Amino acid sequence: MKIGKKLLAEMPENYRNNNITSTSAIDMLMKFGDVESAERIFRSAKTKNINIYGALMNGYNLNGESWKCFKIFEEMKEKDIIPDEIAWNI
Repeated sequence: MKIGKKLLAEMPENYRNNNITSTSAIDMLMKFGDVESAERIFRSAKTKNINIYGALMNGYNLNGESWKCFKIFEEMKEKDIIPDEIAWNI
């Protein structure tokens, strides 16, 4: 995890704000149990798509916080982001 966090810290800002990079970072951090850092990256993402929401929800499930997925579904609904088959099955 130290290597991953170091890469994120040294990454140029324009790469950090990329949805693909943000989604991958959330996925990595959640797999290591760092829910707070993953949530921070999620909140800082300028645009959010189904993939970034899915990474966050999957991470909550991995870390025993599946109840937070309901909140994410509500946020998606408010932003007119339609959950796909993957999101419904997380």
